[in-house]
Amino acid sequence: MTWRPGSCAVVGIGATDFSKDSGRSPLTLAAQAAHAALADAGLTAADVDGIVRCDMDTIYPAALAEALGVPDLGYWGDAGPGGSGPAAMVGQAVAAIEAGLATTVVVFRALNGRSGLRYGKGAATDVRAGGEASYEDLYLPYGMQTAGQFFALLAQDHMNRYGKTQEGLAEIALACREHANANPAAQFHDRTMTEESYYASRMLSTPLRLFDYCLESDGAAAVVVTSAERAADLRQKPAYVASVAQAAGPEPQPGLMFPMLTRTEMLTTPAVDCARRLFGRAGLTAADVDVAQIYDCFTITVLLQLEDYGFCGRGEGGEFAAAGHLRLSGDLPINTSGGHMSEAYIHGMNHVVEGVRQVRGTSTAQVPGAQVSLVTSAPPPGASALLLTAEAS
Repeated sequence: MTWRPGSCAVVGIGATDFSKDSGRSPLTLAAQAAHAALADAGLTAADVDGIVRCDMDTIYPAALAEALGVPDLGYWGDAGPGGSGPAAMVGQAVAAIEAGLATTVVVFRALNGRSGLRYGKGAATDVRAGGEASYEDLYLPYGMQTAGQFFALLAQDHMNRYGKTQEGLAEIALACREHANANPAAQFHDRTMTEESYYASRMLSTPLRLFDYCLESDGAAAVVVTSAERAADLRQKPAYVASVAQAAGPEPQPGLMFPMLTRTEMLTTPAVDCARRLFGRAGLTAADVDVAQIYDCFTITVLLQLEDYGFCGRGEGGEFAAAGHLRLSGDLPINTSGGHMSEAYIHGMNHVVEGVRQVRGTSTAQVPGAQVSLVTSAPPPGASALLLTAEAS
């Protein structure tokens, strides 16, 4: 079987409110987002026969199926790790439908990322090194304990080699905040950011400031995936899955992120290989992308992916971002709901929802006539990405 562009589509999207303290369990959040996605599609739980989750989600598919009232769950799965998973999760739904294992699949991510488990806080309660399958533990005794520290090293390396990095990071944060200010659902909807306030924000891990970091959020997001044939009869305009890809790169690594520091080239992420596979399957190029939701746990994560996905040359990410391409007035608007830095951090799943809105033409920061919408899910350690289109092929 070969990849068939547009054989499946996202037909329903849903999300909860985003907050610092939801006051609800992750299961309640997951059920609310999934209910909203099904209602958006004009479907009910009785139509669902598949569920895919993030491998870090605490909610198992059977639990969500019971909460929704799914009568006959016939397929479930997960993908990850963590933020590199959402596009791959949609890809897994497409694979299940194409293989005849399911017809209608709910894909979700739910977390209390602020009031519950805080991924950015670090978890070095036991610093004994060795013997853990992740290899992350080998870095803990030397002080490498948080994602912020890791991405700060990448940013510093990029600055040392190429320059213009700082200006690019500032512009990425400013563009995301500007787009969030148009989105009433964004956590930072009513908080503007100026260049002065960006540079005045606290330095947390040199050279990354507070506003280079994503939010920590409570909330959930979900989408419904089905075949293109069935999508034609449903309530919403389909967002066709023109392509989906995953890649671990030529040096597959254990762990979540820290081992990437010892790669031969740490500024080139697995997104390079993901991009080649993604665009090849769709028969498209980076030049065809109208709008992009780029995984943004930190500003430097966006900058590196601009280079990896071919929107600019190696080392040119800072200059490209600083030139204003990423705003709604530019030729590659990014993170049009505000992204992880200004809408909410739902581990990349809210990026999928916003990518669908752009193809439908319903975003609060809509790119006029958007036909091709890119959604990326972060490296490291692997990468995944989606190309959604307004037309089936």
